[in-house]
Order: sequence, then structure tokens, then C-alpha cells
Amino acid sequence: MSDAELARLFLSLAVLLSAGLLGGHLFEALRLPRVIGEICGGLLLGPSVFGRLLPEEAQALFAGFASQPAILAAFYWLGLVLLMFTAGFNIRSRLDPADARLAVSLVVGGLALPGLLGWLMAAGFPAAAGANPLAFSIVIAIGTAVTSLPVISRIFIDLGLMQSRFARVVLSAAMIQDLILWAALSVALALQQGGTVHPLDLGWKIVLSVGFSAVALLVVPSLLRYVGSRTVRKFTEASLTGYTLLVCLVLVVLAGLLGVNLLFGALLAGVVIGRFTAENFEPVKRRIQVVAIWFFVPIYFVQVGQQIDLPAQFDLSMIVTFLLISSAVKIGSVLLLARYGGASWLRSFDYGMAMNTRGGPGIVLASVALAAGIIPGSMFLTLVAASILTSLVTSMWFRWRMQHDMSLAV
Repeated sequence: MSDAELARLFLSLAVLLSAGLLGGHLFEALRLPRVIGEICGGLLLGPSVFGRLLPEEAQALFAGFASQPAILAAFYWLGLVLLMFTAGFNIRSRLDPADARLAVSLVVGGLALPGLLGWLMAAGFPAAAGANPLAFSIVIAIGTAVTSLPVISRIFIDLGLMQSRFARVVLSAAMIQDLILWAALSVALALQQGGTVHPLDLGWKIVLSVGFSAVALLVVPSLLRYVGSRTVRKFTEASLTGYTLLVCLVLVVLAGLLGVNLLFGALLAGVVIGRFTAENFEPVKRRIQVVAIWFFVPIYFVQVGQQIDLPAQFDLSMIVTFLLISSAVKIGSVLLLARYGGASWLRSFDYGMAMNTRGGPGIVLASVALAAGIIPGSMFLTLVAASILTSLVTSMWFRWRMQHDMSLAV
């Protein structure tokens, strides 16, 4: 790249980061979630505002030379990977038996009835021209059942809940649930592309995902302890930071090579690192979290907001119908199963609110389905709006709950 292209790239990153930090600060001052402020910062920079008012300037800023969009996309994925990685620091891979039963209840409550509802509701929403009907039904079912690990993790981090039993149960359930849903999305994409999906292929994909998770959680920590016992004393805190990030990248690469979702590779890497509680490791984890949360993650969420085109895609009745029906069923289903799992009624409602947070994965689902020709622009915005609004309501709910019930943080 020339000096002019490098300057344009760094300017675009500075604008993205500024929008994320300022939007997050403004929303935090209003006692609203930072993450939604960051997404709204991207909304202003995208085709909804800046791209519509000054299209040539927006094109010059964010796509001024051929490789700029690809480089910015790399920052998008780095932010998402690091968010999942740092979220994994606080997830216990081994839950207490009671917590494990409760997590299973949340998975069943979050998947079964909401997924069935989405499947049935698909008949009432418009598919894209040429969309495979079965693929469209799967996408709407996923959009109804999905839970956002990135956004709920960010909300828990902002509110100081990541060390709590409540957060461990929610994140463990969401991790299992989304593993199933990403496998379902791969089926939908195969159907849309005109391929056939054999049950054995799907079964093999699930076996690979489970096997990769088992190896990451059972073998990698022992391997790292073996290497660390012989080398860690020779490392400074700064060098340990580099090697810790290397562990993340290696597991992400391995996940990709095995056909496992990359984000789960990052999350599992975070879980592995989180199991190392030595004093010299805590500053390393804090250093990575600070850089991720205040640099890479805002850039990711701003770019999420940039994908939204409100004037072209807005359909109020579709948004309200989908949001209210899907949220009522998702929260109610999780509430009942959490109550069955032993939680109180109020805590069961807390679980329902948390599991109804659709955030980033809901937006990623919408983007992938739109690009594949499964959903039209109006359905894309409906899924995105549901993702943003459920995230906003969830954050407001837990901010209010933390003011009245500090037991959530235990």
C-alpha cells in the first residue's frame, strides 16, 4: 500500500473507533448499555445516515482503495474473536451438578419451543426471491432461538457480573445452544446453494465440534501446564501476553480447519486460559481484556451498525410482530424450564431475559442469510432490529436488577 492508502486506512479506523467510544460513552452517561451506543455509532456512519447524505465521502473513507474493505473486515473479526476470547476467561468449563442441570434446562427452553415457533412463523414472513423454503424456515427458527454470547458477555462485563454463578450458567447454556444453531445454519446454507444434506454429514459435524471442545478443555490445559512448567519463569508479563494470544489464534485456526465455528474456538481458548489462576497470569488477562474491550471490540460493534440501512429496509409491523411474539415465547419458555430446574420465579425470569439477548449472532445470521439470498432486506432489518432491541432491553433490565438485588453478582 502507498502512504496515502495507509493514511486513509488509519483515518477510517480512527473514525470507527471514535464513533464507538463516543457512542458508548453517551449511552453509558444515559445509563444505557455501551454496546448499543457503539452499534448506533456505526448506524450513523453507515448507509442509514452518512452513506445516504454523503455517499461519495463515505465511499472514499471506508472503501477508498481496493483492499480497504477486506482490511477493515479483518479488524471486525479480530474484535469479535477477542470478545469471545476474553468472555471465556470467566466461564467455568466444569459446572456444579446443580448448575449443569440448570444450564441444560436453559438450553432446552431456549431451543425447543422458540425454534418451533420460528419454524411456524416463517410462513407469515417474506422470503427472498428464489429462496429455498426449508432454508428460510431454518433461518427464522434460528433467529427466534439464538442467544448472543458476545453481547450478553459485554453486558455482564460492563455490570461486573462475569464472575457470578448466574453468568456462568447463562454463558454455558448459550455456548451449547449456539453450537447447535450454527450447525443448523450450515444446513440452511447448503440447502440454499442447491446441495443435499445427509444426516450423517450433520452428525459428523456435531461429533467434530464436541470432540474439538473435549480436546481443548481436557488436553490443551495439561499441554500448556507442561510447557509452562519448563519455560514460564523465563517469560516477562509482556511476553506471556503474546503467547496467550497465540493460544487463542491457534485454537481459532484449528477450529476453522475442522469445520467448527471459529468463534467457539476463540471462546474455548478463553476458557482454557481462564483455568490458569496463578498470580502472574492475572495481569496478562487484564491486559488483553483492556486492549480488546477498548479498541478492537468497539470497532467490531460499530461495523455491525454500519451494515444497517434503515430507510431502505424498515417495516414497522414486521419488526413489532416478530419481536413481541418471539420474545414472549423465548422468555416464557426459558422461564418455565429454569423454574423446573430449581430457580426461583424471579431468577427464572432473569434467565429468560438473558437468553433472549440476540445481539451480534442475530445480526451475523441476518447478514449471512441476506448474502445467501435466503431473506430480503426487510427481513434482514427485522432480525437486526430484534437483535438490537433485545440487547437494549436486557441491559436495562439487568442494570435495574443490580440496583435492587446484588445477589446476581454472587
